[in-house]
Amino acid sequence: MNPLDTSELERVLADQPGWLRDSRVRARAVYDKLSMPRSEEEMWRYVDLDFDLTDYSSAAGVLEDLSANDALAAALGEVAAGVRVVDGIASVGPVSGDVIVASLRDITADAEAVARRLVGSGVAEDTDIFAAAHGAFSPDAVIVHAPPRSVTRLPVFIDITAAADHAVSFPHVIVDAGDSSQLSVIVGYRSPDALDAVVVPRLEITAGTNANVDVTVIQHWGAATRSIAHARAVAADDASVTLAEAGLGGSLSRLHLEVDLEGRGSNADVVGAYFGELHQILDYRYFMRHVGESTNSNMYLKGGVEDEALSVFTGMIRIEETAQRTNAFQTNRNLLLSDGAAAQSVPNLEILANDVRCGHGSTVGPLEEEQRYYLMSRGLDRRRADRLQVRGFFQDALNRFPAATVAEPVQEWINAKYVAAQQEGRV
Repeated sequence: MNPLDTSELERVLADQPGWLRDSRVRARAVYDKLSMPRSEEEMWRYVDLDFDLTDYSSAAGVLEDLSANDALAAALGEVAAGVRVVDGIASVGPVSGDVIVASLRDITADAEAVARRLVGSGVAEDTDIFAAAHGAFSPDAVIVHAPPRSVTRLPVFIDITAAADHAVSFPHVIVDAGDSSQLSVIVGYRSPDALDAVVVPRLEITAGTNANVDVTVIQHWGAATRSIAHARAVAADDASVTLAEAGLGGSLSRLHLEVDLEGRGSNADVVGAYFGELHQILDYRYFMRHVGESTNSNMYLKGGVEDEALSVFTGMIRIEETAQRTNAFQTNRNLLLSDGAAAQSVPNLEILANDVRCGHGSTVGPLEEEQRYYLMSRGLDRRRADRLQVRGFFQDALNRFPAATVAEPVQEWINAKYVAAQQEGRV
């Protein structure tokens, strides 16, 4: 494994198209100027990072033979394409239908045009030191492109794994839906439970005019893995983007999401269900920006924390002067299942237009005593009554996931966490 230095940058560039060199070098220059974030900074409020990126070496090139993600694969059934990504390096399986799926290291002519248009135009490299490191040292990217007017009825499944211990990896997924196309992508994140690794994923979504694209992310990192993810979605006229994330694993899992509704009549739905235990930190920073007229957005997140876990949600909806006749709402509900658990929920609105409908709601609290009493009066003991409350709490969020087949395994993973805590006397 190699440190994140000039020799590593040259090694990465040797395996990638020459047209990427300038953007990689610029990102490296930004990386050299930045330092690790501190909790005193507003963008990192509530979270103290207990590691330094320079303590980890690059995982690129350390390939291991890993088993497939059987749990998700079984839930999905048939897919349009399957992609394996191990420590940032992709392997693309057979592809059916019109969708184009390719690896940046082994790019096809059709995918190269998409890559040239989109690589480097999404997440800003100066967002933080992690974004800059990704821009410089990411060894590969998965490119998923739906040609104009194509309909991809089966999802593309991308299985992303961290495998190298004490290493940092930079998986990258680019999703591009051409004009009037329909596209569905499911991304699974995972790692061995004891793997001490840092993962810096990047997800970039572009929806062309009248396109409809949905992306579902299942975050199931191992308990010792830290993840700092960045995502950005851009929607053109009358386009619709749905992004759903289930946050289940990792010692630290952060998602910095930006959605830009640039086109007139564009729409975005952002859905989340997350559950933290032990000393986990689940950190969500969401930014919805309305630019076009008659745009619509809805953020809807539900989370639970037990033991000494911490969840953080800060959401910002900004409505530009040009975004008249906008509808925008954000909701964040949190369950505190142990006395030592904590949840920070900070919704924000910034409205520069005068013809809009906006709202936000936020709650943090324990299970409801009245519901517990009602369920126990119907013959359930306290433990089963509380399990039913937890299941019901997450159900409406999971029902909004565009990939309906993943809702059941996610619900079962959440239930298993809570039942284990009950049996061990932690809640």
